[in-house]
Amino acid sequence: MNQKQIKNIARQVHLWLGLATGIIVFIISITGCIYVFEEEIRSFSKQEVLYVPIQNIPFAGIKEIVLHFEKAEPKQKITSIKINQKANNATVELSTKKKTYYFNPYDATLINSEKQDWLTVVRKLHTSLLLGETGSFIQKWSVVIFTFMLLTGLILWFPNQIRLIKQSLTIKWKGTFKRVNYDLHNVLGFYASFFLIVISLTGLFFAFKGVKNTASFLTGSELSEGTKVDSKVIAKEEPVAIRYDRIYKTAIQQYPGANTTTLSVRKDGDLRLRMLYPYQWSRKQNTFFFDPSTGQLLRYKLYKDFSAADTIEASNYDIHTGGFFGLFGKIIAFFASLISASLPITGFIIWLKKKKKKKKSIKLTA
Repeated sequence: MNQKQIKNIARQVHLWLGLATGIIVFIISITGCIYVFEEEIRSFSKQEVLYVPIQNIPFAGIKEIVLHFEKAEPKQKITSIKINQKANNATVELSTKKKTYYFNPYDATLINSEKQDWLTVVRKLHTSLLLGETGSFIQKWSVVIFTFMLLTGLILWFPNQIRLIKQSLTIKWKGTFKRVNYDLHNVLGFYASFFLIVISLTGLFFAFKGVKNTASFLTGSELSEGTKVDSKVIAKEEPVAIRYDRIYKTAIQQYPGANTTTLSVRKDGDLRLRMLYPYQWSRKQNTFFFDPSTGQLLRYKLYKDFSAADTIEASNYDIHTGGFFGLFGKIIAFFASLISASLPITGFIIWLKKKKKKKKSIKLTA
């Protein structure tokens, strides 16, 4: 098979996959572009609910906050509680399926509550297209297809002659609209493709167990589920406020120094406590899993025991969003995602122009 045949096959694969998934790729890319700076946007726009004036008073405790919540919302179930230990004047974020509540860390009083904000909608669009499990299925396979499109795009980009490489790396801004659009698709697509392949693969890491297994294989290490705890002590059920408070206090006493601690009820029913510590590159996080009804510890995973595969898993989110390389990495991820969002548009225009040209040619020969 010669170079021309390979390019023809790549062109057809690139074209039809692009037409089939273009709108989905656009949605995933533009929402990912926005969500890169989720932390910064929230911190800037929600100062009045994320922090209270500093007081020389100790933390009120999880128990008091949960009791205040249960009194205000007796029918709602808690899905997560986030405590920011880095700033002692940071409000405690308590979430349910419908709303997020912000509590004063000093006296446990409710400061504010809100339904899903626009950034939460952006995240759900990015991960499930707001279509639940069906949307998640469509989303993850669209990312698989997009990865193939990036590879076929690189094949199509490579010029037939070496002397034309310089021309393939620059946009001819003084050309016609058709030419500029073609260059925007090819040239920007080429520059962004290397970053987008990394972003796509790290996105697939969240979605497919096979990708995680590949990471384990390449590193020659296993992705650990943590150390199981076989306790012969039969734990008794206790009120939610007491149970959550006990779990939190025990964790911060045994493993101090965390920036944030999040207690959440997972889809599989487990109660998970995740403690995130200061880090420079790969995330340092300790994770504990409990029986949701008794609060008995089932297993735990400490960052000091991480294998190479565990380190990749812990770092995956930061690599995906560019945060692994700090602000510079986030800026790169932002522009790469922005270019990614433009590719279905410029690609569709290229296809449309060729289709019109072909119809015109058929009419002239008829």
